[in-house]
Amino acid sequence: MTTPAAAPADRPTPLLVLDVVGLTPRLLAHMPHLRALAASGSHAPLTTVLPAVTCTAQTTFLTGTLPSEHGIVANGWYFRELGDVLLWRQHNALVAGDRLWDAARRVWPGYTVANICWWYAMGADTDITVTPRPVYYADGRKEPDCYTRPPALHDELTELLGTFPLFRFWGPGADLASSRWIADATRHVLRTRRPDLALCYLPHLDYDLQRYGPDDPRAHRAAAALDTVIGPLLEDARREGRTVVALSEYGITRVHRPVDVNRALRRAGLLEVHTQDGMEYLDPAASRAFAVADHQLAHVYVRRPEDVPAAREALAALPGVEQVLDSDGKKAHGLDHPRSGELVAVAEPDAWFTYYYWLDDARAPDFAQLVEIHRKPGYDPAELFMDPRDPYVRVKAAGALVRKKLGLRYRMAVVPLDPSSVRGSHGRLPASDDEGPLLLCSVPRAVRDRLAATEVKSLLLTLAGARPDGPG
Repeated sequence: MTTPAAAPADRPTPLLVLDVVGLTPRLLAHMPHLRALAASGSHAPLTTVLPAVTCTAQTTFLTGTLPSEHGIVANGWYFRELGDVLLWRQHNALVAGDRLWDAARRVWPGYTVANICWWYAMGADTDITVTPRPVYYADGRKEPDCYTRPPALHDELTELLGTFPLFRFWGPGADLASSRWIADATRHVLRTRRPDLALCYLPHLDYDLQRYGPDDPRAHRAAAALDTVIGPLLEDARREGRTVVALSEYGITRVHRPVDVNRALRRAGLLEVHTQDGMEYLDPAASRAFAVADHQLAHVYVRRPEDVPAAREALAALPGVEQVLDSDGKKAHGLDHPRSGELVAVAEPDAWFTYYYWLDDARAPDFAQLVEIHRKPGYDPAELFMDPRDPYVRVKAAGALVRKKLGLRYRMAVVPLDPSSVRGSHGRLPASDDEGPLLLCSVPRAVRDRLAATEVKSLLLTLAGARPDGPG
């Protein structure tokens, strides 16, 4: 519920919205700055969406609709028109519906928006954009960088903060440095541009919570470290008179069972591969059924209706699969969109889905041991680790780094093919509020009881000063 506003304000109240990935009530105990914000303002549990993953949740916050309307059914899906699985696309044209800033601009023409690393930033009708964007050189090298609008902001931020730390934003080296860079970039944008709305994405809790689990002391230390980065940002907002909203997309729960959904479909004779240079590649167009695994949810694409029962049977019998949603199940969860699979598998609370489709590691494609988020046909949390079974893994990584610094082509093949080290995951709906996301607001009594993810957009409009029953 939100506190009603009688009429739209002549000028909007400036907002800072922090997406503190993975924040839960349990972790809040280790974060004094955010805990103080909740104590002096207001807070409530946040009912998330299925799947509870970054791209889907963020899009629901900004459009006020479910995936059945906005179309972001996961962090990636099978593009039937291309015959390819693509994850982590960046263009805003993939999103359907009325964005938060569209509604705000109907109330306040000229309403300004800064997007600092929220997803689907490229091509969005925002005034200021900062988003991760590597440099892909012609010789195959990938170097850290970011994309900005206006273009001059790129050199401005690089001179002030250094190059965006891409390899510490994801991969075995992912750590606090990327969230610190994003927070500092947000502070600079607030100070120099003063947008009406600033969106800031802080991913740090994603890393050690997936590596070690949410109840591990290292996860608690990660929460405390992120809180120290957030503190100056909150102080800047207070001095500027900004209303602050801090929310999370999901909570990360402890897991210990990787579930190979694609291998089950292959053994059932439904998934096809093709071979090149001794390596097996998923063949989506030829497969009768295959899965795009995304944490604890998998979209299962079935080419012919008559194969749906066989695909459902193969997955329903697999240990670690809690349910397989059909058309009615997808509709009940707001996932009935053409981009969704014919079936959607949901993991049990302590399980998660791998993307692996090969049956022999010797036949795995070479990208399987790389941090390669755009080539793998599914999400791979093993990219957070260096292979613990390879005694020379760090020597190999150092050698690859030397080649990189010399300007030579290199392969950082350090990711394990054994996924058993992963201890945290998300994607299914949480079992309790303690394990789920929440929303904090600097305004007392702004939120009460429970808030749905689809209500975040209207809450932010209200906090900015728009009528709750007004446009959008």
